[in-house]
This record gives sequence, C-alpha cells and structure tokens, in this order.
Amino acid sequence: MNITFYGAAQNVTGSCHMVEVAGHKFLIDCGLFQGSLTNQMMNYEDFPFNIQEVEFVILTHAHIDHSGRIPKLYKAGYKNPIYCTTATHELCKIMLPDSGHIQETEIEWVNRKRMRAGKAPNDPIYTEQDAIDCLEIFAGIDYGTRVTINENISFELTDAGHMLGSSVVHLYLTEDGVEKKVVFTGDLGNTNLPIINDPEPIDSADVLVMESTYGDRLHSSISDQSDKFIHIILDTIRRGGNVIIPSFAVGRTQELLYEINKYLTDDNLREELEKIPVYVDSPLAVNATKIFETQHSYYDEEALRYLLKGDNPLEFENLHFVETSEGSMALNEDPVPKIIISASGMCEVGRIKHHLKHNLYRPESTILFVGYQAEGTLGRKILDGEKLVKIFGEEIAVNAEIKYLDAFSGHADRDGLINWIGAMDKKPEHIFIVHGEIEAQTVLKEYIEQGFKIESTIPAYQEQYDMDGKLLHDGKNSYKATRYNILELMASLKEEVDSMTNNVKRNLKSDVDQEYLQLIVDKLKDVQDSIDIVNENT
Repeated sequence: MNITFYGAAQNVTGSCHMVEVAGHKFLIDCGLFQGSLTNQMMNYEDFPFNIQEVEFVILTHAHIDHSGRIPKLYKAGYKNPIYCTTATHELCKIMLPDSGHIQETEIEWVNRKRMRAGKAPNDPIYTEQDAIDCLEIFAGIDYGTRVTINENISFELTDAGHMLGSSVVHLYLTEDGVEKKVVFTGDLGNTNLPIINDPEPIDSADVLVMESTYGDRLHSSISDQSDKFIHIILDTIRRGGNVIIPSFAVGRTQELLYEINKYLTDDNLREELEKIPVYVDSPLAVNATKIFETQHSYYDEEALRYLLKGDNPLEFENLHFVETSEGSMALNEDPVPKIIISASGMCEVGRIKHHLKHNLYRPESTILFVGYQAEGTLGRKILDGEKLVKIFGEEIAVNAEIKYLDAFSGHADRDGLINWIGAMDKKPEHIFIVHGEIEAQTVLKEYIEQGFKIESTIPAYQEQYDMDGKLLHDGKNSYKATRYNILELMASLKEEVDSMTNNVKRNLKSDVDQEYLQLIVDKLKDVQDSIDIVNENT
C-alpha cells in the first residue's frame, strides 16, 4: 500500500493523490492548480502517471482546486467512474463547464497575442464540451453508503462540513492479509457555518491525510463576525460607497446571502437593510444558488427551520441576480450605493476584476474578503497591503477600505483540525499533511506531534510513501523539463534579479574597480543572451 502526492503538496491547490493497493490504483481528487503563473502552468502538463492504470476516482467535493482537472483526465482517455456525493455531482454539472468556458476564453486571448507574433495557437486545457462530456462518468452516492470496489478496496463518505456535499473519504484497504483504514479529509469545514452541517466526527483511522489551509492560525467567532459583517455593510453604504465582496460562487456566496437574510428579520436593522440593493454578479453563483435551494437534505437544523416557516433563506426582496455582461457593466455606472458579491473569490478571473477596477480607488468603498487568498493571486496582493495593483494592464490605486472576515472561511482553523483528530477513539498511526502553504503545514505538524505523539509527514510534489510514512520515491528523481520547471526557474530568477537590482542601487560604490564592473556586465550579457534564446523559441 502506498500514496503518491500529485498535487496540494506544500501547496493549497491542485489536490490529487494516488493510492495503490494490491496492484490496484485510484485517485482521490483531480483539481486545478491555481494562484501564481507557475502553478497555473502545471495544468497544461501531461499527467505524471499512467492514466490507463487509474481504475476509479473519488472526488471529495466540487471546488475547482479538487475537481477541475477531471475534464482533462477524461479528454486524455479516462472513462472509469468518478464517485462523489449527489450534491457534488449536481454542482459539478455547472462548475466544470464554467471552468471549461474560462479555459477557452483565456487561451483565445493568449492566441491573439501569439497570432500577432506569428506563432502557432495553443490549445485550452479542456473545453466546455469536454467538461460536459465527462459528467457522464460521475456516480453520485449518499453519505454512509459503503461502496465495495473489489475484495481489497471499499469506501464510504461522511460529511466534511466544508460546502454542500463535501466529503471525508474512509478507505478500507487490504493487502497481503493486512487491513488499513485510510482517511482523507478533503477540505475539512469550519464550525457553525450557515446552511451546512459541521464536520462529522469520525471514530478511527490508521492513516490520515489531512488538509492544513489554516493550520497556523485561529478563526474569530462566527457570531462576532456576523455582526461585523453587517456593520461593515452599513458603514460603507452610509458614506456612499459600494461593498465589493470577492466570493467563491459555490458555497461562500450562498452563506453570505443567508447571513444578510437573517438580519432582515432584525427589527432594528430591517428598514435600513431593505433599502440596500444586493447583487449577485456571477452566472455560476446564480446557478449554484438554484442547486442549493433544491438540496435540503444537506442543510443544518437552523436552515431547515427557516424552510419549515416558509422562508427561503436564499431569497429576499432586495436581492438581484445578474447573469448578463451588460447587466454587470451597468452596476459600475449606477451611482446608488450597493453590495456586489462576485466571483472569483481570489480575484483572478471573472467579473470581480471589473468591480475592483471601479472601486479600489474610491476611499468610500470597501473591499471585503471572506475567504482564503492563495499566494500570488490579486486578492492576496490587495489583502497584503499593496497600494498599487495592475488590473487589465492598468495600474489602480488601492484607496478603498480593505476588510477581511476569517470566520466565514469554509476551512477549519488550527484548533478545529486538532480537535477533529482529538475526537477519534482510535488515533492514526501516521498523518500526512497536505493542502497548505509550508508555514501552515509546519505549525500544524508541530501541534500534532507534540499533542498526540503521532509522527507526521509533509509530502512534496510527486513523492511516494508507504502507509507508515516511509519515503519510497523522491519526486525529484522523476524530474523532466516542462513549462512548469521553466516558470519555476523564471520566478526564482526574477527574485534574484530584483534582489541584485536593490543591492546595486544601495551598495555598489562609485570607486569600485573597473575590471570588476566589466566582469559583472559580461556576466549579465550572458544571461541576457540566454533569455533572448528562450524568447526566440517560445
């Protein structure tokens, strides 16, 4: 038995893990890499494993960093089952074609530039039709249903509390008479989130593969931040600004609508809140909201009580759904202060970039972040305090108020992860820590090992381990030259050039030896010649 980590390894995106047992191979998730250009280019590379050997895939949930390369897998020839919950299947019906449309749109823009340069066009990672076609191999199952693949492999799913239909995967594996229960958390949810249930505790695991997105920090109380959420809205509207909320179209958007609707029943706030137009500006979010409205079996008790009273928690009078690009553009021409909830959640693609362009420079407006911002994304740059950002090639001053509410995160924080392990009657013998930046993973590893005395591993990309945590294959040994490697080297080179530029500005003395200066110039010319060669061939 072994696991190979083909994504979300010292990274928060691209989840993809291969399990091998008794000669059988299967995947847990197959997600897109997101964030930096280096990460995104990994999506264009061939899969680093033999697709023909993959017997099935278990998908933990519908978010694109977990599901987004399934159409690419299908396009490359994979036609075996994709197991997931029914809600995940329903959400993938809208999310994957939307992702395919984005791939086509982005490559069209790239190809226009290539055409002007006399270069051949590139293909998209996959098309919208590829995504539609792959849905035929999805198989929806219920929580708690035991699925037997063969005498060596069976599994069941329980509620991860991360988004509608999200799952923890319980694998029951047998090889050479040895039985192991291997558990993958997928993305483990925060507690007390609107609409959905809290993560379901589990009783045992021999091996645990755990996410670590917020493994180095604690979230604020949802009840405290729920009040802050409403007061941020009211303060911004009162001073004549817009509240721009970059939000994941599936999950976070619906939770925000639920919160606004909840406060519309407050006698002290209702009259003022009813006058504030709320726009959901994302066709994907609109369609996802419709799916949420039909999947009541996944709701928590509070949301079900609203339904029993005849109140749809995702509908209210001043809520407007925007589906057309013309309607989206009109929002930025309308002077009325408003709330705009728009995708993407990390501000990388979609209509949110237009709303940021029209509001970031306005001191009266607020940009409100309610979810994780991966390193290298526009959202992360704004949240980290950059005062000037580039949007559609134009530099935009960041004068708006920037706010971040972490309690709405769909991910458990450090204590949430630790408490979930602590609730097990039989603790894991080994834990693999994935889906996090290395700082968060390192902190979580220390807490796990100190608190539970459980040996833990932070695997790197393409590393393979046995179930006891023994390294079987170092990913570096499978190195081959790819666009990903080139971009990784370019990113490192850029850092070195930036550092050298600062050193030259600050430290290079005017009386330095002329021969030494000439040596530096010659070396730099060598680098420049090498870059010219790369440019000529790309």
